Amino acid sequence: MEYGVISLVIPLLTIILAIVTRDVVVSLLGGIFAGELVVHNYQIDEAFVAIFNGIITLFAQGWITKTVLFILLVGAIMRVLNESGAIERFVVWISQKASRVDSPKGSMLLAYFLGVVIFIESSITALIAGVVAKPLCDKNGVSREKLAYICDSTSAPICSLIPLNAWGALLLGLIMTAIESGVVEGSGVSLLLASIPYNFYAIFTLLIVLFVILKDWNIGAMRDAKAIAYINTNPQNQQKANLYQMLLPLIVMVATVPIALYITGKGDIFAGSGSTAVYYAVIVTLIFLYLYYIPSKVMKHKEYFDALYRGMGEMIPLGVIIVLALLIGSVIKELDTARYLAELLSGTIPSLFIPLLIFLVSAITALSTGTSWGTFSIMMPIALSLGATMGLDLPLLIAAVISGGIFGDHASPISDTTIVSSMAAECDHIEHVRTQIPYALLGGAMAGVAFLLFGWILS
Repeated sequence: MEYGVISLVIPLLTIILAIVTRDVVVSLLGGIFAGELVVHNYQIDEAFVAIFNGIITLFAQGWITKTVLFILLVGAIMRVLNESGAIERFVVWISQKASRVDSPKGSMLLAYFLGVVIFIESSITALIAGVVAKPLCDKNGVSREKLAYICDSTSAPICSLIPLNAWGALLLGLIMTAIESGVVEGSGVSLLLASIPYNFYAIFTLLIVLFVILKDWNIGAMRDAKAIAYINTNPQNQQKANLYQMLLPLIVMVATVPIALYITGKGDIFAGSGSTAVYYAVIVTLIFLYLYYIPSKVMKHKEYFDALYRGMGEMIPLGVIIVLALLIGSVIKELDTARYLAELLSGTIPSLFIPLLIFLVSAITALSTGTSWGTFSIMMPIALSLGATMGLDLPLLIAAVISGGIFGDHASPISDTTIVSSMAAECDHIEHVRTQIPYALLGGAMAGVAFLLFGWILS
């Protein structure tokens, strides 16, 4: 059945709901319900039932189940690290040993370095960078807003550029879905890897952040951001300095990903399952934490499992958003939005403008919904269908979706990474949004020009 223009109304309705309600879950549910109403001939009872059946259908796909479990278990790891005192001891160790970073520029570079090195998950990146660098930033007069900006602007960009994580699992899954359904041809891993050099917003953002740190470049509201009064930590904490209680679990988690990719790919790391790799990585890390912390009396058995369950519980809201984002992607696919939009644009808009258009629409979607992952689920099928229909460069279009999603996510006050970055830096959330937007707009403008240029070169 052809739904015509109504297939475009559903994603637009989702965006409008997000703007009005400022609630990602409500907007996604509203869009899903409206879409199911259309699919089921406006029968409310059938649409209602279809939503919950659709969720069960999603979990029938292994990669989705693994991705959701990964998110929950990441929360468990963070809670165990926090309640064990490992993060605090690591901060004390940094303060004692790393005298070279005991300066305004050094403390910001520490946050930047941690943001780039820890690419497992965007929330983890922001949390660790913020928690570790915050005492040194306070000591050296760096504002919490500047720290939050560094945390936020290194988290999602680096996770999208080094996709050995849940980001890679989601993006690969979306691309593979298009391949398996016959929309496009090729290797999912090859297409994703080929898109990395075109991920202009992520690349420009990382370069802008580094320039801001090295040149102490403050623009817009960041000029008015003030550092808070530094309060020295309890000297008794100096006896608790420990590098390995936090570092070793992170090394285990990072190292397990390529090993699992190699195993699941049967000797070919690029043929491995991204969702399975990150799923195994967090399980191995939790086992390692237990075997390390319990015998060494860092934690007691009951404390470990209490922290584990609390950490999983804290990630349930994010897990719900991911499930709903994937569900609305499947509803939009059923409405055949991508094919209709491709037919609408084909012949009406010059092909050189399509990458820029996809970037801008993805940015608006992420800005409104507050989720780059939800944006990927909505826009990736549309972009790939457009690329196949119009004969465009697929890696460039994939990168346009990713860059647009991250750009909109950075500018959105309801983004999970924006909220986590504010929390990690203990910065007022609205102030973080205000001070970050000028830098995000600069990176977005540069990326827009790049997509227009490469749209012309590759068209």
